[in-house]
Amino acid sequence: MADQQEASITLPSETASVPAARRYTADVLAEWGMSGVAETAETVLLIVSELATNAVLHTLGQSPTFTVELRLERHEELRVGVTDSHPRWPQRLPAAVQQDNGRGMVIIRSLTAACGGRLAIVPTPEGGKTVWITLPWTAPVQS
Repeated sequence: MADQQEASITLPSETASVPAARRYTADVLAEWGMSGVAETAETVLLIVSELATNAVLHTLGQSPTFTVELRLERHEELRVGVTDSHPRWPQRLPAAVQQDNGRGMVIIRSLTAACGGRLAIVPTPEGGKTVWITLPWTAPVQS
C-alpha cells in the first residue's frame, strides 16, 4: 500500500456540481475502505457538500470551476480540500436567526473539530484558495 493515495475532480461552478462532488467523494472513500465507517463517511460527505456549495455560491461567478482533492496519508490522516479561483476567503458570519445562509463554515468547523480534525485555508499561486480539512483516518487498514 502506498504511503499516500490521492484523487481529485474538477467540476463547473454550478449547483448541479455539488451532488456530483459528494458522489465522487463517496466513491473514493468506499474504494479506500471508509464505507464501513458510516458515521465518519457521512460527516466527510456533509463537509464536502458544504465546501462545494461555498465554492459555487460565494465566488460570485468569478471562479468557473472548483476542485475537490482527497488525500489519504499513511492510513493515518484524511485530507479533503476544495479549491476555487476566487480571492475572497470564507467569512465567519454570526448565525442570526433571520439569516438563511452564512452557516456553512460554522458547520464545517464544528464537524471537523468533533472528529478530532483541523481546518486550514491556504492561498493558491493563482490567487484563489483551498479550504482543507484534515481528519484522523478511522477506516480499517486493508491488507
